[in-house]
Amino acid sequence: MMMPSVQQLLIILLIIVVLFGAKKIPDLAKGLGSGIKNFKKAVKEDEEEVAQNTKIEQDKTAAATTQTDSKPNETAKV
Repeated sequence: MMMPSVQQLLIILLIIVVLFGAKKIPDLAKGLGSGIKNFKKAVKEDEEEVAQNTKIEQDKTAAATTQTDSKPNETAKV
């Protein structure tokens, strides 16, 4: 796939300016930037939550294993 030429990019930019107006473009860019920032923050928080839940599950599993290992071996006495 070929990249658009400089002339094509200028035409696209001109169409955007005509559709939205020169004053509206900075507001749109600001909104897009804050949206991306919030999305990255939410992804990071979700990853941290998953890591924390995984650690809690591992701790529970380790504690359960330790408890079963500490019980005396109940074998039949013959």
